[in-house]
Amino acid sequence: MTDLSKIRNFSIIAHIDHGKSTLADRLIQMCGGLSDREMTAQVLDSMDLERERGITIKAQTVRLTYKASDGETYYLNLMDTPGHVDFAYEVSRSLAACEGSLLVVDASQGVEAQTLANVYQAIENDHEIIPVLNKIDLPAAEPARIKQQIEDVVGLDTSEAVEISAKTGLGIEDVLEAIVTKLPAPHGDVEGPLKALLVDSWYDVYLGVVILIRVIDGKIKPNEKIKFMATGSNYQVDQVGVFSPKPLKVEALGPGEMGFITCGLKKIADCKVGDTITHEKNPAAEVLSGFKPSVPVVFCGLFPIDAGEYDMLRDSIDKLALNDASFEAEPQSSTALGLGFRCGFLGLLHLEIIQERLEREFNIELITTAPSVVYHVYMNSGEKIELHNPNDLPDVVKIERIEEPWIKATIMVPDEYLGAVLTLCTERRGEQMDLTYVGNRAMAVYRLPLNEVVFDFYDRLKSVTRGYASFEYSIDSYRPGHLVKLDILVNSEPVDALAMVVFRDSAETRGRAICGKLKDLIPKQMFKIAIQAAIGGKVVARETVSALRKDVTAKCYGGDVSRKRKLLDKQKKGKKRMRQFGNVEIPQSALISALKISDD
Repeated sequence: MTDLSKIRNFSIIAHIDHGKSTLADRLIQMCGGLSDREMTAQVLDSMDLERERGITIKAQTVRLTYKASDGETYYLNLMDTPGHVDFAYEVSRSLAACEGSLLVVDASQGVEAQTLANVYQAIENDHEIIPVLNKIDLPAAEPARIKQQIEDVVGLDTSEAVEISAKTGLGIEDVLEAIVTKLPAPHGDVEGPLKALLVDSWYDVYLGVVILIRVIDGKIKPNEKIKFMATGSNYQVDQVGVFSPKPLKVEALGPGEMGFITCGLKKIADCKVGDTITHEKNPAAEVLSGFKPSVPVVFCGLFPIDAGEYDMLRDSIDKLALNDASFEAEPQSSTALGLGFRCGFLGLLHLEIIQERLEREFNIELITTAPSVVYHVYMNSGEKIELHNPNDLPDVVKIERIEEPWIKATIMVPDEYLGAVLTLCTERRGEQMDLTYVGNRAMAVYRLPLNEVVFDFYDRLKSVTRGYASFEYSIDSYRPGHLVKLDILVNSEPVDALAMVVFRDSAETRGRAICGKLKDLIPKQMFKIAIQAAIGGKVVARETVSALRKDVTAKCYGGDVSRKRKLLDKQKKGKKRMRQFGNVEIPQSALISALKISDD
């Protein structure tokens, strides 16, 4: 059993691209976790998607052994966390399992919006925070100015901040010494009943469900009977181990340690992130506080392109939900798309990542419906409905009011792009709350309707600021809004996959844009097709796909014009009859492209 005073549990937190995963690489290398031959860049970003996009999606844990300058050997449990706002839930869970944090700030770019968000989370968890200035080898690095900025904006003392270059390995020894000397050791009672926090879980083809735990009190060994306190289910532990970063079996995990267990978990529902694991015979008296449940803010439908793959999609979603606690799904059926799932996400990037993981890891081709947020619909009868799917909106006559979610957004941007950012926020119905300056950077705090942010706000923000702005948000409150349901009709038939709830003033613009896009995407038929955007019974936009015209008069060489007239009239009658009974098949690619419509 490891001596508690020799254990340090810490997270690495930072804004996107400030060098968290590269610093984790250097720490692993310095502590001999992997040999030079096994070492790859961003070794903890094990998913193909993470490598391709250059982002961290899942928080990863690794145990390192470090011989400090005082001659003692320390065991460091490191958690590398994501930087993107959509994966903030991963960060919050990692922070709850640690006692300290390394705050990594880019010495050329300084404090960004997500840096602030993560620091506040760490402070809420009573973390000891060590500021680390990365990329000091860059010509644009200004360590003195950035230290002052951290003190001004975050309020942390930077007199002992560590200056490093994670890429070259400069200053990594100082980081390890700071971890050992400045971060507190964990507390725990080795003799008490077992209390372990379930931090994460995932599905392994060979081992079944693998569970990542942080032991608070007691110890856990193979062949012991354990109990999941949230569900009351009992299992026997098969394996106990740690990641170094390769899986390594150990005899036991004691207080303050992080590692994994497998126990032949049969039901995925038994494995709840934030649950307390204890011994069956000698259970803990009370459960650990766990984590705040994540609240999905964006909803959309996921449907298999091949209807026969529905069962496969259901199993895949179960396995993925095990690995991503912030993802929710429930069955749904659609007239246009068949059977599928209504899924909840923390943001658009989260939606994109889940969709790609399902397609890659489980080989299922998917269609995604238009993303929407959760509206609160208050009926005249006094009843309140949570509306996840625009198609479920009740009759307008029965509705007293609809409330939409608003967010509090923090945007940090260089001075010269501030005007463009303020214009963009005002266009999206934003209300300015605060505007402050730190050096030549402005920090604008706005209240914005989430509905306006969901579609393409982040892309537009990046384009008007040439990529220099950083953006972070949290859900603020619900407010009444003048909202309507926009239906898209093709050949007078509503397409449920394209229905959306929009702000009344922008309904016409949005409807026109979608109709215009569908006109180019729907293949021509033998008859004219009307594409309409309607609010209730009122059509606000229309486009027409012209008919394919077969030249029925091709066989008439000269002769009387009445022969040609007769053939054309016959064709006209046929087309009229076709339009009465004709069905328009909308290709899946057209649906997907129409859903990716932007506001410009």
